[in-house]
Amino acid sequence: MRYFAELAYNGTNYVGWQSQPGQRSVQGTIEEALSTILNTPIEVVGCGRTDAGVHAKQYFLHFDFDGSFPQGFDRRINKFLPPDIAIYRFIEVAPDAHARFDATHRAYEYHIDFRKNPFGKDTRYFFPFAGQLDEKLLQKAAQLLLEYQEFYPFCKSNTDVKTMRCDLRRTEWIIDREAHSMVFHIAADRFLRGMVRLIVGMCLNVAHGKLDLKAVRVALEQQTRLPKSLSAPPDGLYLTDIRYPFIDSAT
Repeated sequence: MRYFAELAYNGTNYVGWQSQPGQRSVQGTIEEALSTILNTPIEVVGCGRTDAGVHAKQYFLHFDFDGSFPQGFDRRINKFLPPDIAIYRFIEVAPDAHARFDATHRAYEYHIDFRKNPFGKDTRYFFPFAGQLDEKLLQKAAQLLLEYQEFYPFCKSNTDVKTMRCDLRRTEWIIDREAHSMVFHIAADRFLRGMVRLIVGMCLNVAHGKLDLKAVRVALEQQTRLPKSLSAPPDGLYLTDIRYPFIDSAT
């Protein structure tokens, strides 16, 4: 039988989702817990590969298991996991359902604080230059992306993807001056490696007067690198919304 699991995690203490030899990963930690409680080797497949320090408010994985779950499995599995990983539910799916390839929608949020936040360490990006940001340029930089479908300027080098095409559905900054914070929202069918952090960096550079918006347009038109690029730190990035045609979004 194949099962999906819905979960969330704080990625601060991990090298990312994907297992790496001798390193602590989210995938490896979950596989160890499942293998222990089910008393058989379990391999899981995730809906995406988050980088070191990146978080997930919502994440899905799948695994195969032909036995019977032990009594109270849903509750017990979280006792086997560290406090920064939580599994919310297990869903029986078709044998060919795939956590990565069947996802039709993915969304991210990037959280920024304008003033030092003792409760935001490792989970938000502290950017103390809010007063120097041009909010209109910030939004224009984000909205410009919706005019394009190929995103080579916002993909890390040495990637093995076959296409740079992404169907962007939302790119928007929500600014709350009273809370001294802002959040970038982006949604698409898929994302390139490092794409969201490079987009956030581009928007900040444009709004900070360090990068001309025309140069961004030229890079997108010609599918070339930006003259000045910035990859925002992983701390503020969250995977937030994964959708499948065969799974109810309610937890």
